[in-house]
Amino acid sequence: MTLKTQRRVVLVRRPPGEPTEEDFRVEEAPVPECGPKEVLVRNIYLSLDPYMRGRMRDVASYAPPVGIGEVMTGGTVGEVVASNHPGFKVGDFVEERLGWQQYGISQGLGLRKIDPKLAPISTANGVLGMPGMTAYFGLLEVGKPRPGETVVVSAASGAVGQIVGQIAKISGCRVVGIAGGAKKCAFVKDDLGFDACVDYKGADFKQALQQACPDGVDVYFDNVGGSVSDAVFMNLNFFARVSLCGSISQYNADKPEMGPRLLGLFVGRRVNMRGFIVSDFIQHWPAAMKQMGAWVRSGRIKYKKDIVQGIENAPRAFIGLLRGENFGKLQVQVGTDPTK
Repeated sequence: MTLKTQRRVVLVRRPPGEPTEEDFRVEEAPVPECGPKEVLVRNIYLSLDPYMRGRMRDVASYAPPVGIGEVMTGGTVGEVVASNHPGFKVGDFVEERLGWQQYGISQGLGLRKIDPKLAPISTANGVLGMPGMTAYFGLLEVGKPRPGETVVVSAASGAVGQIVGQIAKISGCRVVGIAGGAKKCAFVKDDLGFDACVDYKGADFKQALQQACPDGVDVYFDNVGGSVSDAVFMNLNFFARVSLCGSISQYNADKPEMGPRLLGLFVGRRVNMRGFIVSDFIQHWPAAMKQMGAWVRSGRIKYKKDIVQGIENAPRAFIGLLRGENFGKLQVQVGTDPTK
């Protein structure tokens, strides 16, 4: 490998509200050298996900914040171009969290091999990666749906939501999605097979949601929080389960909205609400990945990708993600994909 420099994106300031492109810097940097027992990866796809907004804040959380001047965190799919690690060889395709950069070093602990014969390698950042596992465990282990129940999924056309709804259908449930705009709602209903999809941007959203759930809501997979979730909460049945995955509607707020809200309803209806992180179930990933792979290959699970070209466009794409502008699993292609 003769390339000596690469492009990467670093955080230069912490936004109090909605991020801007000025909060990031695209810079040239040396390609890192591969040390003892290390692997050098040429990144091909970068995953953009809502959790990254939280990592821009200097607050205590389940993971440390990105430091000022550091490469933005993020999952990647790439190709091994140099290796001093016995478990990986040049030419292997791998998934890791190497961040917003064209090349990265791994010590091998979090490096996962990908077989390009099973599915496109980009799916390792999507349906066959962290988003797919989030959907799988957040629904089946936290939501615990039963056949015949009504499952509601917010951000239903997104990376996680689209998979949640399809697993719920496989589980024998009636599935109602919530998405923004007629195009996304049509995709959720017509392409993914949800029973209904409600446009949260519509003037009659609350009424439309109630009409779509005539028997109430048994499981709510919450990706957005805020007023959308308030509307769903009003339709929860007795002993409903709420799986708290994210609250993207709140991530750019410069101060918290008034709350907590509707907790009396949770008491009276004996609702079980649980937050989770996908790594809570890491020991069960191999079996879940095998099942998800089988569903994808059989066509029972479909997925939509939204791929932006060029590392320099990552900040703008990420800002759009937080606004709901993406349509499907958002990724940035930062290098050539030799499997295509």
